[in-house]
Amino acid sequence: MRKEAVRYLRCPHCCDDAMTMADGALRCSQGHSFDVAKQGYVNLLRGAAKFSADTAEMVAARADFLAAGHFAPIAGALAALARETAPAPTGGDPGCVVDIGGGTGYHLARVMSEFPGSEGVLLDISKFAARRAARAHPRISAVVADAWDGLPFADGAASVVLNVFAPRNPAELRRMLRPEGVLLVVTPRPDHLRELVEALGLLRVDEQKDERLADRFSAHFTEVARERSRSTMTLDHQAVPRLVGMGPNAWHQHGERLKERVALLPEPCDVTLSVTLTAYRPLV
Repeated sequence: MRKEAVRYLRCPHCCDDAMTMADGALRCSQGHSFDVAKQGYVNLLRGAAKFSADTAEMVAARADFLAAGHFAPIAGALAALARETAPAPTGGDPGCVVDIGGGTGYHLARVMSEFPGSEGVLLDISKFAARRAARAHPRISAVVADAWDGLPFADGAASVVLNVFAPRNPAELRRMLRPEGVLLVVTPRPDHLRELVEALGLLRVDEQKDERLADRFSAHFTEVARERSRSTMTLDHQAVPRLVGMGPNAWHQHGERLKERVALLPEPCDVTLSVTLTAYRPLV
């Protein structure tokens, strides 16, 4: 946790106070205190989370899969869109770059290369993800919190917010984003992982996902850019279970049955990587 990032955070309790960092802890003026873990992240989770956090095994699978570069086209497209749509620097505090549900920090680390003067703050509900994210980039600070709940950020703290395959609370995202800021959302398209959906019994992407997203965001944001990224991943029989095990499919698949199904796939296996990247500005 970097001291430079603390100014963007707020106490998750009802006081909603600014916090300072000293002696390995974040504290607000009302006496609430949050220790910085030895792995570098801080836990600002308020009460019980609404959904289960990614397990250590899921996070390890994600880290291994992403380290192999399979999602590099998404990270590259996201960084380029951030560079093109982020507000122009005007001097003073540039605002932070936030990744909501950012996992291990893979995407945020790539985007941070486009913003050398900014602090990065990653939020994830999994402490196992936060441990890795705290080491993903020298200017990333990691926070454990629930994306469905009130977000522990000051009003207008962020100039750029990322949301990649993650939960999203439009009202809270609008509150924490500067009026001139940009929200970048990455969602899977219906043909995403199509070669594996039937073969492995994976969850399907809703055909109307983009339209439903637009409806949810319409009260708080206006769309300013949309693009599609489609490429092919070449995966061996070690990479496929990591892909399955790093996301929501991990809750529906079981080891031996998955191994049997993977064994029936060609090796290597060509798999479609297909997403929509959408840029939003806050409504004023």
